[in-house]
Amino acid sequence: MPKVLSLSLMLALLSMGAHAQTVYRIVGPDGKVTFSDRAPDTAAKPAQTTAGTPGGSSAAGAGLPFELGKVAARFPVTLYTGQNCAPCDTARRMLEARGVPFSERTINTSEDLQALTKLGSDSSLPFATIGGQQLSGFSDSEWNSYLDAAGYPKTSQLPSNYRRPAATPLTPPKPAPAAAAADTAPAATETVRRLARPPVAAPDPNAPNPNNPAGIKF
Repeated sequence: MPKVLSLSLMLALLSMGAHAQTVYRIVGPDGKVTFSDRAPDTAAKPAQTTAGTPGGSSAAGAGLPFELGKVAARFPVTLYTGQNCAPCDTARRMLEARGVPFSERTINTSEDLQALTKLGSDSSLPFATIGGQQLSGFSDSEWNSYLDAAGYPKTSQLPSNYRRPAATPLTPPKPAPAAAAADTAPAATETVRRLARPPVAAPDPNAPNPNNPAGIKF
């Protein structure tokens, strides 16, 4: 009889120990991992458990692999470039080769330049932001170090159908005033007509005058 009681007690203790060891790993919408002895709500929306995935709450990570999407949502990359800028081309190629999803803003006008300096740039191009980190001028080792620290993979994990958004100006272009264009149109037309007229030759003083066919000089 004592042996039967002892065996029953051991089974009960094992059952309690197995129940106490049940721990659930829960990933929040911001990618933060927590542990709980309560099961997660299976009726929760996918956006609450799949941050950085298609249909998730982060536009920056939409369409990207799960881990890459989380990094892109937390540390988005923006590249600022200018025309005829060889270092800008080098920086763009490096980001593309590494598979870093990024947006590109172009600097072509004085308004663009003023907006760039307000972001913290010293007017050096290329300029980039990785999350809150700012990088002025391109340095392969420096840029890769910050990308490593942010958690971007060293080799591309972008899907084959991924297409980077087209580059856009930092500031929207100003439309030409319609009234000013209308006022200058007649003047411009008259200028063209005047320039198109054949030149009029100056009269020859020695040529016969129809009012004085003999050419008498007074």
